[in-house]
Amino acid sequence: MEGGTEAFPDLGAHCQDPECNQLDFLPFKCDSCRKVFCLDHRSYESHNCPKSDHRNRKVQVCKTCSTSIETTGRYKDDEKALLDRHEKSGDCDPKKKKKPTCAVRRCRDVLSLSNTSVCKSCQIKVCLKHRFPADHSCKPNSSAVTASASDSKFLIALAKRNVNGGGNDCAKEGRGGTGVAASPPSTPSVKAC
Repeated sequence: MEGGTEAFPDLGAHCQDPECNQLDFLPFKCDSCRKVFCLDHRSYESHNCPKSDHRNRKVQVCKTCSTSIETTGRYKDDEKALLDRHEKSGDCDPKKKKKPTCAVRRCRDVLSLSNTSVCKSCQIKVCLKHRFPADHSCKPNSSAVTASASDSKFLIALAKRNVNGGGNDCAKEGRGGTGVAASPPSTPSVKAC
């Protein structure tokens, strides 16, 4: 089947659906049966593709337990039969449907991918409304306390060093700490502490 026009014979292709045979300048090639189709017949269902099952995958979600069940999705009655088999198998447990909620008292927001925040100090998952420490009565975790304590010890030691050692200049002392000047007295010293 040749496509195109007299001026451009290689442009486009005819739809290979037996009832259509329309000349399409932007044809679609089916990835299963490898035939060329027009816009109206490009889907598996519209041209009754015999090889559509190998790539067509759907997932049905059980309304009772939120379990996902993979189906081929070619026939609608198969999906209903799979859900019925799942419910009768004993794997369908309504307790599995419970979704995580915000840890704040009296907040019933369901935590989803876009509605979850983890507090940096207490490591509790909360909703976005309660993401600030004051909103969820934050009690810092022991690892967070030790990190802040070590930070404060460092700041205290640095302050004492600056107050007590105000006359000491790190640039004037040598490597061994002998007090010998490392640079001539005419150059200005830079404090590196």
